[in-house]
Amino acid sequence: MTWNGPQAAHPARTAARRSMDAVSRGAKRDWLALFADDAVVEDPIGVSMFDPEGTGHHGREAIGAFWDRAIAGVERFEFVIRDSFAAGNEVANVGTITAHLPGGSVVDTEGVFTYRVDEAGKLLSVRAFWETDRAAATFRRS
Repeated sequence: MTWNGPQAAHPARTAARRSMDAVSRGAKRDWLALFADDAVVEDPIGVSMFDPEGTGHHGREAIGAFWDRAIAGVERFEFVIRDSFAAGNEVANVGTITAHLPGGSVVDTEGVFTYRVDEAGKLLSVRAFWETDRAAATFRRS
């Protein structure tokens, strides 16, 4: 992970960095442990190939199923965060997620990625603002 945002400690920023680290390592169990029982993941927000109804993935079981559909099949993820804005119990990170796919293909996803935590620092919400068409346009062989 490349972090070019502020280094100031903030509970949501810490949770976001832990989330990105777990995804980078392919550590599903570690990733799921970051979430509160009633958490929701919207990645991307709205109707998508990962969420046909556009309502998000609610609770650890559904979030685990999201991992299996969207994350598990990727060989490696790289996160480059260009900036980070913390307020209240949330953080919004601006950056690029690069997915290295089986067979040597690569896709870059530019977006704003938000994380909201509870008082214990558990993730309540992860929301990813990105456009599938823009990501698909970056598809290439590495």
